[in-house]
Amino acid sequence: MQNLWIDAEAAEFVTRYPGIPEELALRVYTSRLVGQDEHLVLHGGGNTSVKSIGRDLYGEEVAVLHVKGSGWDLGDIEPAGLPAVKLEPLRKLRTLESLSDEDMVAEVRRVLLDASAPNPSVEALLHAFLPHRFIDHSHADAILALTNQLDGEQRIQEMYGERVAWVPYIMPGFALAKSAAEILEANPNVEGLVLEKHGLFTFGDDAKTSYDRHIDIVEVADRFIQQHMEGRRPLDAHPIVAMRDVYEIAHIVRGALAEHSGDADVPFNRWVLEHRSSDELLHFAAAEQGPILAGAPPTTPDHVIRTKGAYLLIERPPYNDLDALSGLLRFEIETYRNAYREYFERNVAAKGIERTMLDPTPRIIVLPGLGIFAAGETRKAARIAADIAEHSIRTKIWASMIGQYHGLPEGDIFDMEYWSLEQAKLGKKVAAPLAGQVALITGGAGAIGEGTARQLLAAGAAVMLVDLDSARLKATADRLKSDSVETFEADVTDEGEVIDAFRATVERFGGLDITVANAGIAQTGAIEDLAVQDFQHTVEVNLTGTFLTLKESVRLMNRQGTGGNIVLLSSKNVFAPGAEFGAYSASKAGAHQLGKIAALEAASAGIRVNMINADAVFGSAENPSGLWQNVGPERAKARGLDASELEDFYKNRNLLKSRVTADHIGKAVVFFASQQTPTTGAALPIDGGIPDAFPR
Repeated sequence: MQNLWIDAEAAEFVTRYPGIPEELALRVYTSRLVGQDEHLVLHGGGNTSVKSIGRDLYGEEVAVLHVKGSGWDLGDIEPAGLPAVKLEPLRKLRTLESLSDEDMVAEVRRVLLDASAPNPSVEALLHAFLPHRFIDHSHADAILALTNQLDGEQRIQEMYGERVAWVPYIMPGFALAKSAAEILEANPNVEGLVLEKHGLFTFGDDAKTSYDRHIDIVEVADRFIQQHMEGRRPLDAHPIVAMRDVYEIAHIVRGALAEHSGDADVPFNRWVLEHRSSDELLHFAAAEQGPILAGAPPTTPDHVIRTKGAYLLIERPPYNDLDALSGLLRFEIETYRNAYREYFERNVAAKGIERTMLDPTPRIIVLPGLGIFAAGETRKAARIAADIAEHSIRTKIWASMIGQYHGLPEGDIFDMEYWSLEQAKLGKKVAAPLAGQVALITGGAGAIGEGTARQLLAAGAAVMLVDLDSARLKATADRLKSDSVETFEADVTDEGEVIDAFRATVERFGGLDITVANAGIAQTGAIEDLAVQDFQHTVEVNLTGTFLTLKESVRLMNRQGTGGNIVLLSSKNVFAPGAEFGAYSASKAGAHQLGKIAALEAASAGIRVNMINADAVFGSAENPSGLWQNVGPERAKARGLDASELEDFYKNRNLLKSRVTADHIGKAVVFFASQQTPTTGAALPIDGGIPDAFPR
């Protein structure tokens, strides 16, 4: 545990925010120091505060508490992420015997200086009730390893003496705030409070003191644990060699996780996967205690909304038989879901309450020899779950090697999981139509590739862009600005590179649901003038590239067992070819025919194959169409036009006088991928209406 305070950096933060009090600028600085250390907090966890002076609506000075606001991460927090609330009205709440969560939130929000500010932390009252100017709170791994013991209080007392006071477990809120304040008043000289199975609070009259105390206290615990770990394997285990790589297993896991939705048109709810395989995870998965620790409660109840309480560890998976592995996974996952339903019913009955059950699917699957797979509706959710699981597993390892891991009773875990204020952290969003789905786009760096990716991302999918042009790939991904986008450089005419692109997609997202076969080139010239090598190259990219993409898509989707959607970017030229466009028209017609055949062959596996017949997609200023940059001058010359007039020519020749854009193509892909109609083997013209190209 390293103390990251640097005097020069602290001074720079004071000058960075000249319009705010110095103490708030320093609060931002040390909040970031806490938030940027993953051993202290993860993904919005922890909170900090500073007491200061503000001005109310009348311009009068008033004591305020700046406390972390909902939706902000300590790692990159700004002053706006520490909204100011009037301090005295909050402290007055301590005189009450009880206060509901709803009233607590309403009262805290009522005394915000800025009504448009984010909701203050659910632990705002705890910060308010403590007298110190600066307060830091984290869920430090090392502290949790000590407190998740049957004798946690005794361990803390022996290790720290009078430096800290122990606070028995209470859910965050009014009752915890009152209890912590009372315990501090009984121990006024302590530097911090250790909250059972929750974390650490430290405080001081200046930012550096509070932060220094936090790091010092965590460092003592960390050093104690490392001394016990020295020279030993985690859990004294020997990792298992899986003899299978992630590519072969991930989509099997993902297929087993996919739950029937009850909707005949969109039969599966899908998940994005994040794989992790650190040394500690591999030892954990192989350890004798692994199954018990995987099923044990989380290290802090705050994590339950991201990872659920128990992880699913698969003992002795049959890696040598993928069909048997798939069957075992499906059985174990359904067993987990049934156990979760029983846990839910048991707790609502015991507490005499009504709640709506959350999704019962496990979020963390542990596989010996491979590590963990974390599942999320989005890539971000999967990554958050994986990060939390990695740290939780490390903490469980530490706790088990210095004693015996002991989490909270399931009733307390349930209370946190179904606490409205905790669930609010996840937000109330309507599920996107392609949530949890993974798409691969060939020709992904081009104009159509970018527009299609943009629409798929907006619909909730994760996207792999595949293209031969690495520089253009990077530029396209940068414009899309999404952590759900990955890129892979590959030539669609090379079978090995195509397979590698699909392998990379599975390794990074867990599987595949949507393929957009978009890669294509064009050559102009009359048949008698066209060089054989130019014709062959066009056929290689447009026809052979489509064949290889179809082949690997169907193979992978079949193995995954959840159906899928393949969309071929065909062309208006399939139905209405143009003179001096023979290589392009013929190769696109061949690819179109392959699409129809694939629709025939793959339907029994729930895989749909459809074609989009586009015309004259010129792209944008940032990403112009490579095809039209190549053939545009010749097509303009053949029509007696200046190159700048060509796009208007194509717009004005269609019935609707429409400019066809890459986003139009992307919307059509989303239409097919979201399975709004029972359609396969279809050709959808997106050309503004070209009578000669009407499908017939």
